[in-house]
Amino acid sequence: MARTSDSPASAGPPSAKELAFAEVLVKVAERRAEFDEKRHVPGDIIAEFKRAGIYRASTPRRFGGDALPPADFLTRIERISMIDGSAGWVASFGSALVYLAALPLETQAELYADGPDVVFAGGLFPVQPAPIVEGGYQVSGRWKFASGCMGADVLGVGITAGEQQAGRPLTALLRPGQVEIVDNWDVIGLRGTGSHDLKVDGVVVPPEWTFVRGGQPTVDEPLYRYPTVPYASQVLAVVGLGVARAALDHVIRNGGRGGYTGAPKPADRATYRISVGRAEADLRSARAFFYEITHEVYETVLAGDPATANQASLLRLASAHLARTSFEVVRTAYQLSGIPAIADGSPMQRYLRDASVVPQHAFLQEGMYDGAGAVLMGVPPFPGYL
Repeated sequence: MARTSDSPASAGPPSAKELAFAEVLVKVAERRAEFDEKRHVPGDIIAEFKRAGIYRASTPRRFGGDALPPADFLTRIERISMIDGSAGWVASFGSALVYLAALPLETQAELYADGPDVVFAGGLFPVQPAPIVEGGYQVSGRWKFASGCMGADVLGVGITAGEQQAGRPLTALLRPGQVEIVDNWDVIGLRGTGSHDLKVDGVVVPPEWTFVRGGQPTVDEPLYRYPTVPYASQVLAVVGLGVARAALDHVIRNGGRGGYTGAPKPADRATYRISVGRAEADLRSARAFFYEITHEVYETVLAGDPATANQASLLRLASAHLARTSFEVVRTAYQLSGIPAIADGSPMQRYLRDASVVPQHAFLQEGMYDGAGAVLMGVPPFPGYL
């Protein structure tokens, strides 16, 4: 199995968080079928994610969080996703608190008053108008794709109001009791993410509980100088990587099985070996590019310099390319698995469904190649790319 961490192994006995993370992987493996059946990751697993530090990974250190370097967090999501893509997708939003670093410090202090382990989920689109009333913005409407909303401590929805009507939309933060979750996540892949709609009816949100996604942070720590929107694409793309690694490992392990017809074992066929070799090279190459640019950009912000437009674009390019490559690798693995792959009990069914969803995300679609090509050639990319 491929190595999933780019950091050297720690010396000495594992820490409490490392042990908790290992336990999470076991529990996800035991219960992944339940996630698909319920169409969300249950609250007790979310609690285990918290215990393992997933939801303090992007909480500022000044509020007791870990503010992990992106590569450290991404490798954790990759490992979870090797076991279950839905669990990896939900855990990936442990990165989303980077957005909340744009809130006033007083608001953040209140948000983290009970501790740094805060689960944030958002359904930001379609953005809804919010009239300005006494006390703030009057929020009403319905928003889609709120992944992980069933286990969230705080929820965000996209609004426009006042000056924001012609500019970048705001995200308004609400508590679960102020939001109705519309149970409508009926999909083929990533079934367990619970990406339901959110509905709000006339809740007034104070201005200090709103922020611009990717806006200027009020926290001065390295993680919050890392490009936030590209990071959001990275944590999703790495889910596809984990799924692809699991799928390819499956066909490698099964290369010695006998077929139903008495034909040569897969490992004895040149076509099988060539396909496995190409898929391995493609996946490792895309992974290497992905982590290489991740480390480069974090070293830049760690040194106190801002990430360049070219670096932010390469993060987006590496993410889109990883999502696409991962899906292609899974499709290859599915075809190599032959007729057993069509059975409902085959893990290839889940791998194919889950991997197919990742490059469908707006952050990871084919247009990202266009944006990256524009930046590389010095012409303006499409609006919203950077």
